[in-house]
Amino acid sequence: MRTVILTELASGVAISAGLYFLWYRKHPRSRFHFFNDNGEWLQMDKAGHATTAYNIGSIQFDLMRWCGVKNDASIAIGSITAISYMSIIEVLDGFSSKWGFSKGDMIANLIGTALFASQQKAWNQQRISLKFSFHTTIYAQYYPSELGRNLISRMIKDYNGQTYWLSFNLASFLPAKTDFPYWLNMNLGYGAEGMIGARTNPDSVNGVKIPYFPRYRQFYFSPEADLFRIPSSSALFNTAAYLTRVSKIPAPALEWSKEKGIRFHPFYY
Repeated sequence: MRTVILTELASGVAISAGLYFLWYRKHPRSRFHFFNDNGEWLQMDKAGHATTAYNIGSIQFDLMRWCGVKNDASIAIGSITAISYMSIIEVLDGFSSKWGFSKGDMIANLIGTALFASQQKAWNQQRISLKFSFHTTIYAQYYPSELGRNLISRMIKDYNGQTYWLSFNLASFLPAKTDFPYWLNMNLGYGAEGMIGARTNPDSVNGVKIPYFPRYRQFYFSPEADLFRIPSSSALFNTAAYLTRVSKIPAPALEWSKEKGIRFHPFYY
């Protein structure tokens, strides 16, 4: 238990430091203030907040159960950890001149945490999960200070390449003796593309003209092999499978958008 707590504290400090250097270091501090960013990035950031809070709560719950903490206490600790960590980010935003404490972000944090806690309490398992996938895009090159200069920063900052998935394990909703594959999930995804700026795209950045890009939402349907639900006696496989829970495994996908209609992706991530 002590090792888990110390590891979590060290991880929290490392992640907070990383966020500071990626997001806050270059912007001056200000008095604490609120900011309404609900119209930014076609709400991709809100999907990100909900997904992050959900997975923090779920992982923290698993750690507590592994340490022998009782079920209800583990749910409470997971929920408190998720809200506390996400609140730290909002407080940092609140003291940044570029951003501000976002009520919309906090609502998304609460939704993600509630999705975790309510399922664990009602079903003692996660039948519906929130997952993430990412691919590189052409947009970051036009505004690297906003969308990221390298792969790691682009995974966090380039919303054009992010997709957030609501993942349903159908077998867990069926009778216990069902023949439906327990490892097969069906996923509804949300993404957006064409975004160089938060609300609108700039005409130029540092004197360089930016091409016109339409901003539009994308909706996806895709199956997935949920590796964590595949029984295995291999500790290495089980560890790797657990680590994939937060991300969607690449698979064929159908995409729909007003801009491009229906498209089929043989391999989407």
